[in-house]
Amino acid sequence: MVIVPLLVLLGLAFWFVGASWERFAGDAIPAYGYVAIGGGVFFSLLVGGGLMALVFYSSRHGYDDGKGDAEDRN
Repeated sequence: MVIVPLLVLLGLAFWFVGASWERFAGDAIPAYGYVAIGGGVFFSLLVGGGLMALVFYSSRHGYDDGKGDAEDRN
């Protein structure tokens, strides 16, 4: 019941990307453009992975236990 609408939305998203690519496509992307895109993707994944690692580290070592919260003082 949930899968079908999500697949339809995914199909519409792919159609939109394809139509936009054909309509707005200009010159080919130069090599430095691909390097810039790859670098942006790499560093975004690096920052996201690092932040997730910090979240898991914090959770596993008890930094998120709520010591010092107003509720604990009562």
